[in-house]
Amino acid sequence: MAEQLGKIEKPEAKEFTSKKKLYLVPLLFSGENAPEDYADKYRRYWQQVGEHVANLEEKLGKVGHIYHEAVYEAGKSGFEAMQKLNADSSRIAGEKSEGGALIEAIEDKALAEESMDWERFILMGFLSQKVAQQVSELYIEALRKRYEHIARQIGETLGADEAGLLFIREGHMVQFPEDIEVFSVAPPTLDEIHRWQREQLSGGKKDEPEK
Repeated sequence: MAEQLGKIEKPEAKEFTSKKKLYLVPLLFSGENAPEDYADKYRRYWQQVGEHVANLEEKLGKVGHIYHEAVYEAGKSGFEAMQKLNADSSRIAGEKSEGGALIEAIEDKALAEESMDWERFILMGFLSQKVAQQVSELYIEALRKRYEHIARQIGETLGADEAGLLFIREGHMVQFPEDIEVFSVAPPTLDEIHRWQREQLSGGKKDEPEK
């Protein structure tokens, strides 16, 4: 189970000597037309993420590998893909890359696109319960293969006593290898954003951030 920075005592570096370490950052998005109250929380969230990651590096080790959801290529091409996906996560990734961290390819393009296509079908809705069940099963199977690939890529590229930085959406189902210690970066503003989202749903409001 991942440990959450900010919600537990700061980890002691000696406890994780020679172990693989992964700093996991929930990947959040915001569109240009997002409500100002959300946009403010979103800005503070990414500021706090940067601070928390820096704290982890100081305590446990410098980021040596960068992983980002929906990135299929390594190096410069991978970073350019990150910039198109999310300006805030790519900014942090860029800073770590300038410090020597390697940008890794984490996704299999075919598997990622298959899972996204099945998700689109599900969002459209179905008239037939039989079709809905079949599509759901295909979606779950595609996700399983996709997340297995992500876990394998991290396990194969992250060495002993190295630290990696992963940006991935909440609700993922990646089962990380047992030899990797995972630290979830959970700034205080993340709880505020969750509360804001619940209030939008319960209040029936339409002011939701664009994805």
